[in-house]
Amino acid sequence: MAARAYWQGQIRLALVSIPVEIYSATKSGAQISFKQIHEPSGKPIHYDKVVTGVGPVDTDEIMKGFEYEKGSYVLLGQDEIDAVKLESKKTLELTQFVDASEIDVLYYEKPYFVVPADDLAEEAFIVLREALRRTKKVGLGQLAMRGREYVVSLKPCGRGMVLETLRYADEVNKAQGYFRDIPDDTPDADLMELAEALIEKKSGAFHPQDFHDRYVDALRDLVERKRKAKGGKIIEDAGDDAPKKGGSNVVDLMAALKKSMGGAAPAKPAAKPAAKKAPAKRAPAKKRA
Repeated sequence: MAARAYWQGQIRLALVSIPVEIYSATKSGAQISFKQIHEPSGKPIHYDKVVTGVGPVDTDEIMKGFEYEKGSYVLLGQDEIDAVKLESKKTLELTQFVDASEIDVLYYEKPYFVVPADDLAEEAFIVLREALRRTKKVGLGQLAMRGREYVVSLKPCGRGMVLETLRYADEVNKAQGYFRDIPDDTPDADLMELAEALIEKKSGAFHPQDFHDRYVDALRDLVERKRKAKGGKIIEDAGDDAPKKGGSNVVDLMAALKKSMGGAAPAKPAAKPAAKKAPAKRAPAKKRA
């Protein structure tokens, strides 16, 4: 577990308060970081805090300012900002419970692990966790962290719970503006059958460890080759991956889907053999007088 909690406080449900700690559930992956270098000298470039007409200044002379009109600022010290009283700084009150499917994926932002702060909090923590699990609901509330207040969701996760910060409505673009011009046509039945068969063929369980950042690997390889080339220029040949300019981008979708399936169309269930008709009954022979 991380040495320091990202947030400490309590979850409140009506008259029940549960002391908890929150830890970041994600971490930065392997990355290649670059510094800006002055090519003639080979030395890194530094940045100074500079005031127009004054020049470089010390960091202890810097305050935060809110521009309430062009060129005019209200100056605030960090101690004044920290002193802003907001109940959600120390308390996450669960004010509503919804089905998880009601929250659009666009609103989810970042996950955090939630654990009981001490042994005394464990019983109430477990009761809330299991109640959410059995009712299949997600708890909603608001929480202040690191200089802003978030809408958050709370859901069970194994023995613990996961809190996820959510974006506010005005932070999410309306999809209609992007999707408006896409035709609402009914796809060809044969094309749909091939596409569904291809999806079924490639379906499987999600194993996150099967994926890694190939761009980072390629950059590492480039750095190593550049080092061995002692500064020589290395430009990758785009080859077949380069987009072709001009010409038609139209492809035979049916042929492409069949090729993706290995050239074979999905098997259709065999038609049932037609039932044999019973032989017609002969009329009884008339008796001779």
